[in-house]
Amino acid sequence: MSLDPLPLCLLFSSALFCLGLIGALARSNTILVLLGIELMLNAANLNFIAFWRYGPATSPATGVMFVMFSIAVAAAEAAVGLALIIAVYRHQKNIRLQEANRLKG
Repeated sequence: MSLDPLPLCLLFSSALFCLGLIGALARSNTILVLLGIELMLNAANLNFIAFWRYGPATSPATGVMFVMFSIAVAAAEAAVGLALIIAVYRHQKNIRLQEANRLKG
């Protein structure tokens, strides 16, 4: 009995995405929410690579180019998100999402 690798990759990717979604929605700590979003982006990257590698027509490096762009966007998102968290912490001395309702300067 041989298992096809594409459904296994998609199953793992969907599990990773669900873990990230649960982490992003259930947490009140801002850093843990950002970690959940990063998990969801990594699940999307895994889908890109799986469909590129195991898809019917493997064109040269299109999946890899999508993943490289997605990694660049994720790095920018993490940098901006952490800068916002630091700014909110300096003003309010906490990083809980429920208490960060004032963002006036």
